[in-house]
Amino acid sequence: MELLLRQHVILLLFLLTLGSGAVIKQSKEQKEAWGYVTVRSNAHMFWWLYYANNSAKNFTELPLIMWLQGGPGASGCGFGNFEEIGPLDAELKPRNTTWLQAASLLFVDNPIGTGFSYTNDSDAFAKDLSTVSSDMLVLLKEFFRSMKEFQTIPFYIFSESYGGKMAAGIALELYKAIHDGSIECNFGGAALGDSWISPVDSVLSWGPYLYSTSLLDDQGLVEVTAAAKKVMNAVNKGQYTLATLLWCHTEDVIEQNTDNVNFYNILAKKSPDLKASKHENTHLLKLYQRHVERLHKDSLSDLMNGPIRKKLTIIPDSVTWGGQSKEVFLHMAEDFMKPVTDIVDALLAANVNVTVYNGQLDLIVDTMGTIRSRGHGVENGQDGDTAETLVKWMPAGMVFTYNSSALAELVPQTELQKEQSLCGKLASFTLW
Repeated sequence: MELLLRQHVILLLFLLTLGSGAVIKQSKEQKEAWGYVTVRSNAHMFWWLYYANNSAKNFTELPLIMWLQGGPGASGCGFGNFEEIGPLDAELKPRNTTWLQAASLLFVDNPIGTGFSYTNDSDAFAKDLSTVSSDMLVLLKEFFRSMKEFQTIPFYIFSESYGGKMAAGIALELYKAIHDGSIECNFGGAALGDSWISPVDSVLSWGPYLYSTSLLDDQGLVEVTAAAKKVMNAVNKGQYTLATLLWCHTEDVIEQNTDNVNFYNILAKKSPDLKASKHENTHLLKLYQRHVERLHKDSLSDLMNGPIRKKLTIIPDSVTWGGQSKEVFLHMAEDFMKPVTDIVDALLAANVNVTVYNGQLDLIVDTMGTIRSRGHGVENGQDGDTAETLVKWMPAGMVFTYNSSALAELVPQTELQKEQSLCGKLASFTLW
C-alpha cells in the first residue's frame, strides 16, 4: 500500500507539472472515432473517442478515460471536449495541454437526449439513475466489443458535478458486468469531481460554508439553514420532486442574502438575470437555466451545430445539439435529490478505487458537504474507510486517502476555473 501511494504521489507531481504549463510533444495527426449506439428502443447515444496523442508512447501504453458531464443534460462531447479537456478549444485552436498527452479520451453524451444523443419518443428519456446506468452499460459493451484494442487498457471513469452521481452508478454496474463475464474491460476506478453524490449533505453545508467566508451574515445564515432543512425533511419523507423544488428555493434565498453569489465561484457574481418562464414547472426550469443552459452558450451551440456537425456527418437532420437537454433535466427531476452514498459504499466494499475531488471555491458541491457525506461510511460499518490520512499538501491542494478511496481538495479552484485549467482534474487521475 505504501509503495502504491508513493507511486501515486510521483505521478501526481508529473501531471501537476503538465497542468501548470509544461508541454509534452504530441504527434501531428490526431486519431479519432465516433458513432451512435442504440441502447434501447428509440434511444440513441452518441460517443466520441480521441486516441492518446503522445510522441513517446503508443495509445496502447496509456489509459482510456471516459468523461461524463453534469446537468443532467450537459454535453461531454461538446462542453467537456471543447471547453475543458479535449485537444481543441471552442475556437478549434490546439490547446497547449490536453489529457490526450496522458490518456485516450472517450466522451459520451448521456443521458439520452443530451448533446447529440437523441430519442424520438418522449417515454424514452431516462427518469432515474438505474436507467442511466443500464443505458451506459449497453454502450460500453458495444464499445469494448468493437474496439478490442481497448479491452486490456486500464479504463477509468472521470466526471463532474451530476456526472459524478452517474459515474458512481455506472461504475457499480460495470463492476458487476465484468464479474459476470458479460463485458471485457480492465476497469481501474472512478473519479467523482464536485459530485452530487449526497445532495442533502451539500445543501446543508451551504449556509455554514458561506458564513465561514463572510458571504452570509447571522440573519442570512438563519434563513439559508431554515430553507436547507426543508430540503432535508422532504428527502427524509421520500418526497424527492418536492425536495428538488425546495433546492431551487434555497438557491433563491442564497442569492437574496449574498447579493447574487455565483454558485460555481463564490468570489464572483451570478450570470445575468434568468429569463422568466410561463411553464408550469417554473422552478425546475430555473434550475435548468442555472445549471445546464449555461453550458450551452451560443458560441458553443454554433460550433457544435455548424462545423462539428458537418465533420461528423452522421448526425440525423432532425437532431440539434442540445435540443433535448431541457427534457433530459425535467425527466430526471424526481431522481435529482436522491443520494448515492450507498452506491459509493458498495464500490468501496468491492475494493473499486474511487477518488473524490473538489474545488475549494465551488458552492454547489463544496468540500465541507463532501466531507460530511463521508460519514455515511461509518453508518454502513465502513469505519476503516473514513480514517483520513494526509498524503500530500502542495499549492494545488491536499490529498487524503481512505483505504481504496481518496479525497482531493484543489485550492484555489472553482468549477469555472477547472473548466479552463487541466491542473485540477489531472491531479485526481494520479490518486490510484
